[in-house]
Amino acid sequence: MRFLFHILVMAGLILLTASCSRGRLPGGAPVSEEILEQAAEESPDFALYSISRAFLPAVAQWPPTGKQENLNWLANNAGAKTQIIQPGDRLTLQIWDSGENSLLTSIEQKAVQLQDVTVAANGAVFMPYVGNISVIGLTPDLAREKLQSELEVIVPSAQLQLEMTEGRNNSVDLVSGVAQPGIYPMPDRNFTILGLISAGGGISSTLNNPQVRLIRGKAIYGTSVDRLLNQPRLDTLLRGGDRVFVEEDERYFLSFGATGQEALHPFTKDKISAMDAVVIMGGLQDNKADPKGLLILREYPGAAVRADSKGPKQARVVFSVDLTSADGLFSARRFQINPDDLLIATESPINDVLTVSNIIGNFVGVFNATQNLSN
Repeated sequence: MRFLFHILVMAGLILLTASCSRGRLPGGAPVSEEILEQAAEESPDFALYSISRAFLPAVAQWPPTGKQENLNWLANNAGAKTQIIQPGDRLTLQIWDSGENSLLTSIEQKAVQLQDVTVAANGAVFMPYVGNISVIGLTPDLAREKLQSELEVIVPSAQLQLEMTEGRNNSVDLVSGVAQPGIYPMPDRNFTILGLISAGGGISSTLNNPQVRLIRGKAIYGTSVDRLLNQPRLDTLLRGGDRVFVEEDERYFLSFGATGQEALHPFTKDKISAMDAVVIMGGLQDNKADPKGLLILREYPGAAVRADSKGPKQARVVFSVDLTSADGLFSARRFQINPDDLLIATESPINDVLTVSNIIGNFVGVFNATQNLSN
């Protein structure tokens, strides 16, 4: 964020130097035609761009800046309405045998129950007189049929019932961001992210633009809850062992100058336009702000610098927005604010040196507060 202070100082010095050389103090906003010409003459180490309809297609090609959401997400594929058996699941086997000389039951006892038989790591379960039988990857119905078939070889008259309790490999962790975090068994193979969040009592109302994170093995995936709700195909299926947590959107932009608030503003939705940002920061001060002088300060990586329109001419960029024209207003609704951008509403007129000094001093306060929060 130090580049922002540097840019602001330079802009102030350019403004003051040019104005004093003409025998007067500055009387307009730093984005007036006069200041744009002075900036070009002085060759500052930042580039100035006016946001307009003609400019929007070019800037849309420029790379993202600030803290970006670089996580991929998994699309949904329809799953089966049944569960499959995995190691760690527990099976309860109820065996009925009406034979007089049964190997499993006595005369008075027509059924025997094998409680909580754990599926071993190799996917097998042990049955008396039969041995180890693999049931991994089978549905409970198919596992019952297989166990029944193996048992009939030894006890032809036996009948078997099977109940399954999901173990760790058929459960998922809902870590945080919901009313009731915990471990949730998967009722079937059609259990989705939103289904899990619903089972956990829904998302906390205190989270700003909540983001979903899915940890699967060594990979982590992410998207926003709003995106999941608006695009059902992204409500991905869960797998046993998945971990899910919901967190607040950590992206933000800063506002400074003649705005409703000089503060750090979290992103309230996935994409925020310049006009959205003006609303979020409380608008512009009617008695101070120059509606032609809304500045957006941003720094691009050095690799993004280009001589053509596919990138900025310099890494440090100041965008100006004129909110008094129809083109400026429409363009502000389409210009996307990036995380860590600094929005400055300039004052009009800037009547004396103290005004500029106060602007820079106030910015230092915002800068220091931001640094403290980040630490």
